Amino acid sequence: MGIKLGLVGLGMFGSQFAKLFKAHPLVDKIALCDCEAEKVKTFLEDPFMADKVSAKDCYQHLDDICKADLDAIVVITQPWLHAPQCIQVLESGKHVYSAVPVISLPDDEETLDWCGKVREAVRKSGREYMLGETTVYRPQTMFCRRMAKKGLFGDFVYAEGEYIHDVDAQCNLRQVARSRSTGAIGQQLSALMAPYRARGCKSHPMAYPTHSVSGPINVMKTRALKVSAYGVSNTTNDSFFEHHDFSNIAALYQLANGSSLRIAEFREAGANSLERAESEIFRLVGKMGSFSRNVWQCNHRTAEGTAKVIRPPHAGEEECKDLEQTVYCTLTPEEMRDPLPPVVRAEFKKVLNPDAAPDDDFKPTGHGGSHPYLVHEFVSMVHEERKPEISVEEAMHYMAMGVAAHKSALREGELVSVEQFD
Repeated sequence: MGIKLGLVGLGMFGSQFAKLFKAHPLVDKIALCDCEAEKVKTFLEDPFMADKVSAKDCYQHLDDICKADLDAIVVITQPWLHAPQCIQVLESGKHVYSAVPVISLPDDEETLDWCGKVREAVRKSGREYMLGETTVYRPQTMFCRRMAKKGLFGDFVYAEGEYIHDVDAQCNLRQVARSRSTGAIGQQLSALMAPYRARGCKSHPMAYPTHSVSGPINVMKTRALKVSAYGVSNTTNDSFFEHHDFSNIAALYQLANGSSLRIAEFREAGANSLERAESEIFRLVGKMGSFSRNVWQCNHRTAEGTAKVIRPPHAGEEECKDLEQTVYCTLTPEEMRDPLPPVVRAEFKKVLNPDAAPDDDFKPTGHGGSHPYLVHEFVSMVHEERKPEISVEEAMHYMAMGVAAHKSALREGELVSVEQFD
C-alpha cells in the first residue's frame, strides 16, 4: 500500500516536481493546491495525472488541503512562506517537504527564530520535515557520502564549498526576482518587505547558503562551530543590490570534527554559466582520501603509516574503478550516483525521458540530476516512517551557518559562534 500526497505550489518550480511525485510507484493518490485555480486545472486535466488525481482532491487554500486525508504534503511556494506553511502542515499531523531555503527574510534573527519554530513543530507533532536541498542529491555528494561511510577519506582536515551564481548568469537572478513579484502571492511581496526596509534590514548571499554548505556538512556528518567571514559590496549602483549589504561573502568555519570549511557565496562574479565546474561545487580533503572536480584520490594509508603513491594514469592507461583499491580516478556523474530501484527508474524515465528506448539509460534532470532523487527520498521516508537524509536539525544548521557568516562579515571578520539546533 502506497502513500497519499499533497502538492502545494504549482508555479514555475513546483510544476517541475508534480509529475515526478505522481510517477513514483509508492504514491497512490495526489492532491493539488494552488491559490491560482488555473495552475491546478492544468494538472487536473493532464491525462498523465488522471489515475491519481481527481477534482475532489484539488484545493486553493492551504487550510483546506491540511484538513484532507493525506500522509504528507510537499510545499514548493514562495520562499518567504516556506517555514510558516511547513509548520502548519506539521501541526495538521502530516510529514512535510520544503523547497529551499527554510525561509527567506532580510532579518537574520527572525530567520533563526523560524528555524527554531520548525524544529519545535517537528518535535511536538512527531512528523518529519525534509528540506529539498538539491546539492545533497547531486552525484558528487552521493559518491562522497559512500566513500565517507566506508572510511576511505580517513580523518577530514579541510573542505570547500561554493555557490557562484552571478546575477546575470544563465539562470538570471533579475528574472527570478521579477517572477517572484508576480502572481497572486508575488504581488504581496512589496508590502511584506516594506517594514524590513524601514528598519534598515538588508539581504545578503548567505541568507540562502544551502547549495554551498550542505554538501560538505552532509558528507562529513559534522557541524560548524565558529566562523570568520568577509563581504564585498556592489559598487556600481546596480538596482538589483539596492537592498543587499553584500553581493559576495567568503567565510571560513571551524568544524566540530576538527577540520576547516571555506564557503563562498557570490552573486557578482565572472562565472556566467551554472553548468561550469566552478559554479556550484565542493571539495573534501581527508588524511587518506580527497575529492575535487569529479576526481577521487586515496593513498590507502595503513595503521602503520605507509601509503600508496598517488599519480594520474598515463595516456592511454585505463583508470582503476575499483574504489576500494584505486589511488586515482576521474568519475562520470553516472558512476557517482546512487542507484534507484529499477521500478522507480522505469517510472521516472517515462516522465523525464519519454522518447527513450526501453534499453536506454535513465537520465535524471534538475540541479545536477537531483530532482528525481529528492522525490524518491521523500516518498521513501514517508512510506518507511523514518528520518530523511537531511534531518530537521541539519536543515536548520545550514541556515544558522549563513546567519553567523553574515554577522561576522558585518563585523569585518570577527569570530562568531554558529547557533546549534541539535
